[in-house]
Amino acid sequence: MADRQFLEALSRRLADDGKLIEAGWVGFRLAVLPLDAPARQLDDLRNAFMAGALHLFSSIMTILEPGLEETEADLRRMGLINKELVEFGEELKLKAVRPQGSA
Repeated sequence: MADRQFLEALSRRLADDGKLIEAGWVGFRLAVLPLDAPARQLDDLRNAFMAGALHLFSSIMTILEPGLEETEADLRRMGLINKELVEFGEELKLKAVRPQGSA
């Protein structure tokens, strides 16, 4: 639980510093790319990562209902986005698992 609290506090600090998405890119890079990945590949993948974040944020800002209070439609849409991202996260975890031993 202490690790989760640390990560949540770190996420808040990075968001306050305007670096939350960049930190997500670094975490993604470390989790799935070889350390010696070519600069061109890193540049292309960072652009794709940031474009995905840009698309999600701009889409959320577009689909939310006008007004200060969330609506049932807002909550439903955010729930569907959450579901889609959780499912992708599970797929990503399965791809990132490296088999142990030999066949």
